Amino acid sequence: MRRADRLFRVIQILRRSRRPVTAEAVAAELSISVRSVYRDVADLTGQGVPIRGEAGVGYILDRRYDMPPLMLTPEELEAAVLGAQWVVERGDAALANAARDLLSKITAAVPHSLRTFITEPTLGIPENNLPVRDGLDLAKTRSWIRAGRKLRICYRDEAGQETERVVWPVILGYADAVRLLAAWCELRKDFRHFRTDRIVRADFLNEAHGTTLPDLKRKWEHSMRTTRASSSQAVRN
Repeated sequence: MRRADRLFRVIQILRRSRRPVTAEAVAAELSISVRSVYRDVADLTGQGVPIRGEAGVGYILDRRYDMPPLMLTPEELEAAVLGAQWVVERGDAALANAARDLLSKITAAVPHSLRTFITEPTLGIPENNLPVRDGLDLAKTRSWIRAGRKLRICYRDEAGQETERVVWPVILGYADAVRLLAAWCELRKDFRHFRTDRIVRADFLNEAHGTTLPDLKRKWEHSMRTTRASSSQAVRN
């Protein structure tokens, strides 16, 4: 690894952590010696990078520090391409177009020497041969999630029975064959997951549910952890 690349990686490791990172942890991730980490941190601080901390305690990068945009490593570029390819094949139309635009912007912004990692990637995903028909506008649903507004849906279950529910949308999940809407269901007084291809009709209400998205997500995540824990306990018993 070139030293310039290693210095960049050191910044990235510190940048993604909200807690002090020890030199040992950095050394283990980069497969270098702890002494090299000490030298790299000293060089970075000498160049004006705002790293706080000391040997034996750990280092943390000032959150206000920012690097020039799109200083990406080959691995980061391939990760971005792989993710964009997946979205193009399995996302809804609006997300698929956004992914194509993202790849075009990255291609135009990165140095010419790195463009082959985008135009000729070494990673790929299989073509999606199982398109599904969504019963609601997913782009508008994402907007409603961010706005904290309710949806009224008519949902057809696996047995073909239809029920009407008012839900508080939390997050959309994209799988290989289906897409799922996670939401708080006023009818069931609990979180539920709805396959978007089984939503017969959706009305976008202008009524706010009154809970912030971070709080709603935390409650949903807690519900998922509780459900998984209960399932694991049942299996053990």
